[in-house]
Amino acid sequence: MTQTVPARQDIASGREQSWVYFNGDIVRYADAKVGLLTHALNYGTGIFEGIRAYWNERKEQLFVMRMPEHYERMQVNARTMLMKLEPSIDELCAVSLELLRRNAYREDAYLRPLLFKAAEVIGVRLHDVPESLGIVTTPMGDYVGTEGIRCMISSWRRIDDNMAPVRAKATGLYVNAALAKSEALQAGFDEAIMLGHDGHVSEGSGENIFVVRRGQLLTPPPSDNILEGITRATIIHLAREELGLEVQQRSIDRTELYMSDEIFMCGTGAQVAPVIEVDRRRIGDGEPGPMSLRLKDLYLDLARGDSAKYAEWLTPVY
Repeated sequence: MTQTVPARQDIASGREQSWVYFNGDIVRYADAKVGLLTHALNYGTGIFEGIRAYWNERKEQLFVMRMPEHYERMQVNARTMLMKLEPSIDELCAVSLELLRRNAYREDAYLRPLLFKAAEVIGVRLHDVPESLGIVTTPMGDYVGTEGIRCMISSWRRIDDNMAPVRAKATGLYVNAALAKSEALQAGFDEAIMLGHDGHVSEGSGENIFVVRRGQLLTPPPSDNILEGITRATIIHLAREELGLEVQQRSIDRTELYMSDEIFMCGTGAQVAPVIEVDRRRIGDGEPGPMSLRLKDLYLDLARGDSAKYAEWLTPVY
């Protein structure tokens, strides 16, 4: 049976009429407007989060994955950009649930909270610039392939922590990621892997990275200019508690990728994405590895509400 793909104009129309949060009110997406001189649009002065909600057909329930932790991180990140996230964590969670209910999702969805410098002024600075807060929701499937992706080492180095706050999801920093991602896609790969200024593996364009080598699970430490991912922390917990694996957070050299038994990437958008090739070099046997697949299954089971043990990490919508 052929599935009908919604026309582009239908998707756009649906988004225009969806409910969003903007500066203290719940309004239609079409009514949430910013001007061309908005500070964040011109200078990248904003922070954001990505939060997933998973639909469980059997339970007829939508579960939001680790929502308070995302807003807690956003609250901390705001300080790096001289901003303050005014609503409390509880208030932000309540608004997010209300948006998901109003938009009546019965499929996987995504929340994009965005705190940004909103003044319509010309001038590069962070202080004394008022900010705005918005939360948008949208349906979301796979961000990258989860059945095995091909990566390249990007020629673009990961921004260093002394250049900009790499631990924060600041909007302007994603120019770095966009350059790497386009380079990879235009070269025929699925994703980029960025190295830091010292040549150590850092992360993907929007994902943390894990390497399996000699029975150990390795991942770069925060000092290698990575985003301290919530999905990354979840995977480390699952690997240790559910699989009994030793997890080392240490610097990883480029050639260790080529010599690894398995590699996978993870993130809110990417979920758990096994890597089968780096720089046209096959990883392991060229198929998703058993440890990657096991962690992927564990992650999706808990995210969809099928693991009672981790129910506290989920917030039901309905």
